[in-house]
Amino acid sequence: MKRSFTIVVTILFVMAGCGGNKQSTNEVIIVDVTKNYPEKELILQDFMDVEYIPLEASDEFVTQGKVMAVGAEIILVTNWINDGNLFVFDRKTGKGLRKINKKGQGGEEYVGITEVVLDEANKEIFVIAYTGSKISVYDLDGNFKRSFKAEGADSHVNTFNYDRKNLISYVPDNSLENPSNVIHPYYLIFSKQDGSITRKISIPFNEIKIPVAKEGEALALPVPTAVYQIIPDHASWVLMDTSSDTMYHYLPDTNMTVPIIVRTPSVHTMDPPELFLIPSVFTDRYYFMSLLKAEFNFAIGKGFPSSELMYDKLENSLFIPKIYNGDYTCKREVDMTSRRPLDHEFAVGQSLQVHELVEAYGKGQLKGKLKEIAAKLDEESNPVIMLAKCKK
Repeated sequence: MKRSFTIVVTILFVMAGCGGNKQSTNEVIIVDVTKNYPEKELILQDFMDVEYIPLEASDEFVTQGKVMAVGAEIILVTNWINDGNLFVFDRKTGKGLRKINKKGQGGEEYVGITEVVLDEANKEIFVIAYTGSKISVYDLDGNFKRSFKAEGADSHVNTFNYDRKNLISYVPDNSLENPSNVIHPYYLIFSKQDGSITRKISIPFNEIKIPVAKEGEALALPVPTAVYQIIPDHASWVLMDTSSDTMYHYLPDTNMTVPIIVRTPSVHTMDPPELFLIPSVFTDRYYFMSLLKAEFNFAIGKGFPSSELMYDKLENSLFIPKIYNGDYTCKREVDMTSRRPLDHEFAVGQSLQVHELVEAYGKGQLKGKLKEIAAKLDEESNPVIMLAKCKK
């Protein structure tokens, strides 16, 4: 797969990057997804602050370590299986505080957990299930407070804490479910209290284009964690729709959408399987993205391969990134594209599996704090959570 880039337009606006607000000349970047570019190696700790949280393990607190939300005081973790368990751990110590499970069909319950939004300022947890997009709200102890749906939206994804009163989410099109009455996708800012609409945001495109693979009557779509239409970027948001060739910064203070990245050739002119350019992590200097190929092998049930891209603003160049964890003495690569974005502070939240850490420790491949943590692990331990935020 070949890729390259070109810088074409310079515009002046207030850009909110990962490291802070600043007045900046920002260039609209054109990424040619059909050409080659070189590899570039980076150490994660050179541009991000990294911390590790060893999660306490006990009979009550046994988790697979899927990071759902991170706050100043607590971290929320689920299992990869849909068992309804939501674990609350102390952010600083990893001590298990409580386990919440409200899975069920009742009015105060959720049918499953697909997204979690933590609002520490209001001391609330929002649990979102894609089935009907019901939002169940609990206090930090797991007591039910209320439930609601986003007004006018049958479903929504990529839900984040927008401000003290609102959430932000992406409302996808319904072209596959109802081709005779298509509703175009948009971004929705809505009330945390009752789901009422605060603001709708749309970005332009000519026709709906989504990553889908077809074989006869069979259809395949990528898992939701492969495509993020909203990425937190300090005080702003990166908005992307697969129907559009352009990514935008949305600036809440001015209610403006400003183009930042344009892909070429247009996804609308590509022959199948199409390539989709997906944002993942944006820092002051680096824009991490992925290329998702709309290709699926129905015989084996696997597909939608992706590859990583990175634009370096300082060098005005595009690279294949090779990001290594500096707390390993060997080259241990960090995937910058495979996990749900967390919030404006934390760009990366990943679970490090115990058996891998124990093996690396035994081989003398760890150093620093990670080595100290691994020395205390055994086969009964929970995963270690790695959090990374942009250096200030």
